[in-house]
Amino acid sequence: MPLFALGFVLGAWVLQQQASLPKVGWLLVGFVIVLLLYFLRQKTKIGLSKPLSMNGFETINRLKPLSFETQMAKPLGIETKTAKLFSQWAIAVMLGFCWAAGFAHWRLSDELPPDWQQKSISLIGVIASLPESTERGTRFRFDVEKILTKQAQVPSHIALTFYDENNNKNNGLNENKTIFKVGQRWQLSVKLKRPHSTYNPHGFDFEAWALSENIRATGNIKAKSGFKLLSNLVWKPHYLIQRVRTNIANRITSSLENKPYAGIIRALVVGDDSQITRSQWDVLLRTGTNHLMSISGLHITMLAGLAFACANFIWRRAPILVESIPTKKAATVAGLLAALCYASLAGWSVPTQRTVLMLAVFAYALLFGRNFGILKALSLAALTVVLADPWATIAPGFWLSFGAVAVISYAFAGRLKPAHWLLTAIKTQWAVTLGLLPALLLMFGQTSVLSPLANALAIPLISLIVVPLAIVGGLLNIDFVLQTSHAVLHVCMQALSYFSAPSYAVWQQAAPPIWTVLFAMLGVSWLLLPRGLPMRWLGFLLFLPLFLPKISTPNKGEMRVSVLDVGQGLAVVVQTQQHTFLYDTGPNYAVDNDAASRIVNPFLRGQGTKKLDGLMVSHDDIDHSGGLKSVLNQMPVTWFFSALPHNSAILNDFQMPKTTQNLRCHVGQHWVWDNVRFEVLHPTLVSYADHTIKDNNRSCVLKISSQFGSVLLTGDIEQAAELALLQTQTAQLSSNVLVVPHHGSKTSSSVAFVKAVGARHAIFTVGYLNRFKHPKPLIEKRFEESGAASLRSDYQGAILLNFTEKHGITTEAWRQVRPKYWQDHY
Repeated sequence: MPLFALGFVLGAWVLQQQASLPKVGWLLVGFVIVLLLYFLRQKTKIGLSKPLSMNGFETINRLKPLSFETQMAKPLGIETKTAKLFSQWAIAVMLGFCWAAGFAHWRLSDELPPDWQQKSISLIGVIASLPESTERGTRFRFDVEKILTKQAQVPSHIALTFYDENNNKNNGLNENKTIFKVGQRWQLSVKLKRPHSTYNPHGFDFEAWALSENIRATGNIKAKSGFKLLSNLVWKPHYLIQRVRTNIANRITSSLENKPYAGIIRALVVGDDSQITRSQWDVLLRTGTNHLMSISGLHITMLAGLAFACANFIWRRAPILVESIPTKKAATVAGLLAALCYASLAGWSVPTQRTVLMLAVFAYALLFGRNFGILKALSLAALTVVLADPWATIAPGFWLSFGAVAVISYAFAGRLKPAHWLLTAIKTQWAVTLGLLPALLLMFGQTSVLSPLANALAIPLISLIVVPLAIVGGLLNIDFVLQTSHAVLHVCMQALSYFSAPSYAVWQQAAPPIWTVLFAMLGVSWLLLPRGLPMRWLGFLLFLPLFLPKISTPNKGEMRVSVLDVGQGLAVVVQTQQHTFLYDTGPNYAVDNDAASRIVNPFLRGQGTKKLDGLMVSHDDIDHSGGLKSVLNQMPVTWFFSALPHNSAILNDFQMPKTTQNLRCHVGQHWVWDNVRFEVLHPTLVSYADHTIKDNNRSCVLKISSQFGSVLLTGDIEQAAELALLQTQTAQLSSNVLVVPHHGSKTSSSVAFVKAVGARHAIFTVGYLNRFKHPKPLIEKRFEESGAASLRSDYQGAILLNFTEKHGITTEAWRQVRPKYWQDHY
């Protein structure tokens, strides 16, 4: 079973790495091959299982030396143990691959046709998830039952957002204040688009997540077109469970109104982490305790154990019950039912599924007298999860959840006697910290240094006090119990904030090569061997390559320019041999969600950047400056340039670090890093006194020149600023690459400006189907006529440019570098 499960999971994972799906015909061929391999394997087994007769002539023949034919046939007819295991594994890999491919074909067939994007469609359906309130409105999942618009095609499962102009952050936590309730049937008018989001190195893949969640389109509700409630509750099990979750969440919110950690209590009880703030997530991530702030396997196991103990206590005191069903079996069923109920309220996350399935396996073993080891139970749970959701294999939580249990099981396997509970707890934390370290550095490029200490404090408080009180208070609607739970959580979070404050709390580095991860995993297995085995310390040597990744940097005089895909906005990273520069920080998507935290910072970490030598924010627009706080909070910055006014809300709302030199950008500023020249071409210093100049036209314009090509970064300048540049900086405008002004707006990129720049590559940084309809066809045509090759971040993802001596200027589009079968191709 373990080998088969591992092969099946591997096959499903391999499918998720493909750029295109194999055709259905090839899948059928693969399935037939699997059946043939299985049949041949079974036939060989049957042939070998026949008893050999030792009577008469056959006995005499058995005593004779084997003939040449017999000796040659022996290795072909008898399946060795290695061959048996390999064939089992190969069959499992092919089955996993075919299963995941068939699942993908089926799910992708339910899609929104491109021609129906952004068109008004009327439909009827049911709200299928707990509505999440934001500072601007409400979002939820919607199951489509009937399409009223003729000839329209809409997927069965979509995600919708209702933007309410009267909604604000003060009531954002309370779903009682929204008109939409889970389980209601509504008639709505919507505008939809296919799942599409930003795509960058080291970034989150929303499109993969949407496919795994079976969200096949996203869109907005057209409030002006009207909407109608048809039924207050659709009586189906899923909707009823979701309604219970909503009611419990609302009770928690009402009881803990204006409490700082109400969002965490909601997450612990019903699995809704949407109300945990960005600053709270930062504390949890920096201390390595984020796994405790959702429904984890630890919480479910604890609740199941509590239910087992209660049932055991009650059952043994009723002789009639004991005579009908043994106490231990009855208590086991009670514990499993409690785990199932809690998992249903939690929304069935991967850690939840893993824990419930493992508990179910052990319950089955106890009830029916079977013997299942931890490895077999873990394998069966992993196999079941991937059968239900093949995309689980690309979710970090899948590997971290199963990996943690596997490491703990390995650390305590084969021990002669149990250690003291305190030593067991310490060793468990040590094993998990050490065992998950390679995976955390590979997937996130960082790990918490203080995680063992933080978890030693948080695990007992959260699992033994906060969670039980929160569950009891939420289910029974007892305010005092909920408030006590929050008070304990408040103390815990204050301590975690103290742990997260030091700069050394988190280790960050470039993503390590896969071979170093494999070496480190071997080191983990060596270090966790039982005490008494010699030279266990050698395991640390296998860890060394993991912490010393080779970081690729340009040679002197060369540069690497990464125009990140941040949607409708701009963020450009420039790397020379020993310096890193960031131009603009991307947009702010919501109060606790911006391009820097989602895209820019993970990219910088993945590239091995530990500090920014320079940061320039071109102007005050939120799509260029929205991520400034997140960058300055996460990354040391030496120089900060901007055209932000002194009364800018961003600057007034944030304390600039004392180690950062704050400068206004203006003509005449220039510097050279590693033989690469940076030169500010606009605005003039005196222009800051002229308040009639628009923010767009005061954008910092920066030209970066290497020996092998140049790039011009223009912010959102419009034709007035372009004219000023043509009058004063005509010669300096000439560049090989141009990041097109103002995302391709018709107010920019005048004919004279486009001609003066003479770019070979024009890059449009735009959001997919953005409301401004950028880039304008007129501007695209203008660059095409100039001979420039156009690149678009919405269609091609991040644009990666290399200026090198060997190849000159090369461009790579991330959607072409790392294509996936679920992506649209343009």
